Amino acid sequence: MRASFQYLGRGSWLARRDPRVLVLAALLFALAAPQLRDFRHLAIALAFALTYYASAGIPWRLVRTQWIYLVVVITVVATLNALITGGNSGDFTGQPTHVIWIFPPFGTEVSAEGISLVVSQVLRFMAIAAVGFPLAFAVAPGDLGVAFRRLGLGDRLSIMVDLTIRFIPTLGAEFSETIDAQRVRGYDPARRGGGPITRLRRMSPVFVPVTIGAIAGAEDTIDAMDLRAFGTGKRTWFRQLAYDNADFLVIAAFAGFLAIATYLNISGMTDHALLPGFG
Repeated sequence: MRASFQYLGRGSWLARRDPRVLVLAALLFALAAPQLRDFRHLAIALAFALTYYASAGIPWRLVRTQWIYLVVVITVVATLNALITGGNSGDFTGQPTHVIWIFPPFGTEVSAEGISLVVSQVLRFMAIAAVGFPLAFAVAPGDLGVAFRRLGLGDRLSIMVDLTIRFIPTLGAEFSETIDAQRVRGYDPARRGGGPITRLRRMSPVFVPVTIGAIAGAEDTIDAMDLRAFGTGKRTWFRQLAYDNADFLVIAAFAGFLAIATYLNISGMTDHALLPGFG
């Protein structure tokens, strides 16, 4: 695997942290956020996540497309879910809904419960994404494998996770190179024109070599690891990791957030989400 995610957070405060901190922060937050259902609590969680994200120093212009795509997809999915269920899902299951408006053609109800669910889902997934982005863009290439190993995973699992994460940008780089190679030969698979089926058929000369190249690349990686006797004994790691006071502070903050979210969930303080216009 010759590619990795861009190291966009190089030199930032978060990038100087032990890579295990970013892994633990994402894990703890992913356990905490689903326990919050009131969008007031989730708005606080999002503010916390964005503060953490800002410390990664990731340039907005380089991730703007990813953020826009993410927000659009989350909003569309959450809206469709609310329209299909009429807001009668989640914590509001079995309860009468407060209908605000009805779509004339299909009689689809837009309820206060549905709006609350949309807002809470969008806030929740945006917060999780804000904590997850630094894991992709603020960890030095090659540090993820050793981070998972130092967290207690075995050598095989650590390398597997590292290679799996590297596979995505590697596949993207090969896809781009294949399109450029086709253009040099006078064929532009990405040109505009035609319907969705036509465009998909036009991309077939790209999908085939990229798929074959991915399989061949995986076999080459396996052969290279076998030649180095990987898995036959205990592996040593050149990269050494050590926590500092700032690392412990970040871990404590996310552990505290998980504890608060768990308490709110167990105590029932998140059982009833706020309904806009109805209290």
